[in-house]
Amino acid sequence: MAHFFSFFILIISVSFLPLTLSRSLSSPPLESQILDVAKSIQNTLHVLSPKFQSFQQEAIKQPLFNSSSSSAFSVSIYPRSSLTKTQHKNYTYLTLSRLARDSVRVSSLTTMLQLEEIQTPVTSGVSEGSGEYFARVGFGQPVKEFYMAIDTGSDITWLQCEPCSECYQQTDSIFNPSDSSTYTSLSCDSPECSALHVSECSSTGTCLYQVSYGDGSFTVGEFATETVSLGNSGGSSFSNVAIGCGHDNEGLFIGSAGLVALGGGSLSLPSQIKATSFSYCLVDRDSDSSSTLEFNSAGPSDSIIAPLLQNSKRSTFFYVGLEGISVAGEMLSVPANIFQVDDNGNGGIIVDSGTAVTRFERSVYNALRDTFVKYAQDLPADGDFMLFDTCYDLSGMKTASVPTVAFHFSGGKTLSLHPKNTLVPVNSSGKFCLAFAPEDGKFSIIGNIQQQGTRVSYDLANNLVGFSPDKC
Repeated sequence: MAHFFSFFILIISVSFLPLTLSRSLSSPPLESQILDVAKSIQNTLHVLSPKFQSFQQEAIKQPLFNSSSSSAFSVSIYPRSSLTKTQHKNYTYLTLSRLARDSVRVSSLTTMLQLEEIQTPVTSGVSEGSGEYFARVGFGQPVKEFYMAIDTGSDITWLQCEPCSECYQQTDSIFNPSDSSTYTSLSCDSPECSALHVSECSSTGTCLYQVSYGDGSFTVGEFATETVSLGNSGGSSFSNVAIGCGHDNEGLFIGSAGLVALGGGSLSLPSQIKATSFSYCLVDRDSDSSSTLEFNSAGPSDSIIAPLLQNSKRSTFFYVGLEGISVAGEMLSVPANIFQVDDNGNGGIIVDSGTAVTRFERSVYNALRDTFVKYAQDLPADGDFMLFDTCYDLSGMKTASVPTVAFHFSGGKTLSLHPKNTLVPVNSSGKFCLAFAPEDGKFSIIGNIQQQGTRVSYDLANNLVGFSPDKC
């Protein structure tokens, strides 16, 4: 089955925001903020320690579902390091692995966002491991729980299924649809099958799906409906959710049983369960904490609100209305329309939890980097590191004053990034790099390094996106 046409899917992780959020103008950003260098370095050592792995494996055994009302519910989410034991001998190798995954993902997103002709197979942004954050999700009746990668750039939820012609290693046992009383194969003429960008029929008349990824990985199998459980047993189970049941899953996936699609298309999980909103907060990937993916819940009242924009050519992605960027209070001199989607669906800036490093169109990145360097002259320069071209040696410091990078959204709201979202360690010896990179395409991406520690909320009913720092 692996030879038939690839079709549309990819990944982002997002959130929800209610109408009660404040619309007042944001305070001007601070020119600089203090980075806790010692704590950041300590985290790079902690994430590789046996104690960290032991703590996390114990933590993820705790109940992961919560439902405070009949309509609002949440699941806990964890960074990749909680689920898969690292094999890297030091933090430098771990960073290299993360950046390699990130580069493959962005290359795939580039393919999708360049708006190739519809006949051209479109590949996903997911690369090895299917994402960086995972949630515990239940499938079938009786319910069986699995660790699933969460992704707002995807529209098709899928998991590995027995019998396997080829299955990669995952943390949980593989889902067997014959054990579930609510699993139903979809026919080729079903509305769900017709909603796929490309579909095929099996010899028995059932609908087949395929999702292909930029690194050559793919999942192929039967398109079906199943009960999906996202809360405890009282009312957070959803019947007849269309999912992919993958019998041939090949490539560099790690740990997760599959992927929960949180994108904007009609087949995504939020669309199918008719969620009016959802939100998540991504914890630091090197921390031993967790946070939540929430649906239909009231977001923080002090969220920084921006318009959630639509791109008729790419319904999966969540575009945000960004008007400018400042460094240390100085606005970058870039064209006013640089972050806008044009009439052909090109350009714009998306929020993507699967991409680690924020990418800007090259002229924007160059302006950001040069302005940052101008205001960071007290920090000792330390060359480059892979895609990072601006690094500093902070090895002799406990703290450092870092110029504030701020995003200025349409409507007058400003999100000031924490120093840890701006300079990140690439080893355990004190080398920190500016966590942005240039992109030669016409689009930009707000990645998960810049989102970590901030609850990102999406009001799907009113097309608003909110950012709430320190609300994990």
